[in-house]
Amino acid sequence: MNADAPTGRIPGGQIPSGQIPSGQIPSGQEALFDDADLRPLPADIGYRGPVACAAAGITYRQLDYWARTGLVQPTVREATGSGTQRLYSFRDILVLRVVKRLIDTGVSLPNIRAAVEHLATNTGEDLGRITLMSDGATIYECRSADEVIDLVRGGQGVFGIAVGSVWREVEGTLSTLPGERPDGVVIEPSVGTDELAARRARATAS
Repeated sequence: MNADAPTGRIPGGQIPSGQIPSGQIPSGQEALFDDADLRPLPADIGYRGPVACAAAGITYRQLDYWARTGLVQPTVREATGSGTQRLYSFRDILVLRVVKRLIDTGVSLPNIRAAVEHLATNTGEDLGRITLMSDGATIYECRSADEVIDLVRGGQGVFGIAVGSVWREVEGTLSTLPGERPDGVVIEPSVGTDELAARRARATAS
């Protein structure tokens, strides 16, 4: 990144060498999306392939191919032989859904892999502050409204993926689907959005 470039900006709207640079949010600049209510499910709860597919909006063939090629692998439990099931975490499914969005815009696989690797460097709710912009060939990371405006004015990013928004979509879907712990204990789905709202309220109050 050019040392003379403004803090938090992507120099010239470009991502050098296929890398997605991360920038700090400028002082006084609000993030594009409020991540205050982004609360991932416990990391030790996984979701089987069919559930992951339903939440990510992909086919099982895509899920299997991406796991075998290392694009997005399950982090709760990998399949270790006959009879074992892959278990995908909330974060895994979030990335799967983002990948699906990027594929739908025609982004190349090498750039998608770069995006996935970059998302992996962002921990916890920090993901909710990211908006990925794409012109169909290149991916740009934006963390402020000014950065998005700069890209649009420069004729760059024409498609945006607000990771925080995708997060909420996945959270809403998974709240109605069964999860599973690595030891095989099944976690029944909540009763729906009312329970999800109540859980968020309890977490905020604690």
